Amino acid sequence: MKITGKVIRYGDNVDTDVIIPARYLNTSNPKELAAHCMEDLDPTFVKRVKAGDIMVGGVNFGCGSSREHAPIVIKESGIACVVAKSFARIFYRNAINIGLPIVEFSGEIDEGDKLEIDFDNGVIRNLSKNTQGDFPPFPGFLQKIIGKGGLFPAMEELK
Repeated sequence: MKITGKVIRYGDNVDTDVIIPARYLNTSNPKELAAHCMEDLDPTFVKRVKAGDIMVGGVNFGCGSSREHAPIVIKESGIACVVAKSFARIFYRNAINIGLPIVEFSGEIDEGDKLEIDFDNGVIRNLSKNTQGDFPPFPGFLQKIIGKGGLFPAMEELK
């Protein structure tokens, strides 16, 4: 599986409270929640994000509370993948559970760069800078979960 998208970049320690502020958690509707994705950190995010964009962060992306709403709103906003130098472990697991691909990668990526991510071979190509780097590809069972759109859809196939 490969995706290509434009980068929306953030820094280190992006926590779940800025991904989706707690004041909006009175609904479980993903579309309503996604309308507030990143608004305390980046009020322009929901207006400029396009389906297929790639969110890039620094170290400890998704830290803070364990709310699964954070990867849900990122995915619902149209982000195809999150790339960061490192992830908070609970965010990492929640992202996989809902079928949001996430990649740990520490190469040079800037706002607006165009990336191609090859999940099968573990390669990120920065098409804007004409560079590439490797990341450990997901094992087959995780690729299946992500490919099916999350853990529950993947489990349905086992019935």
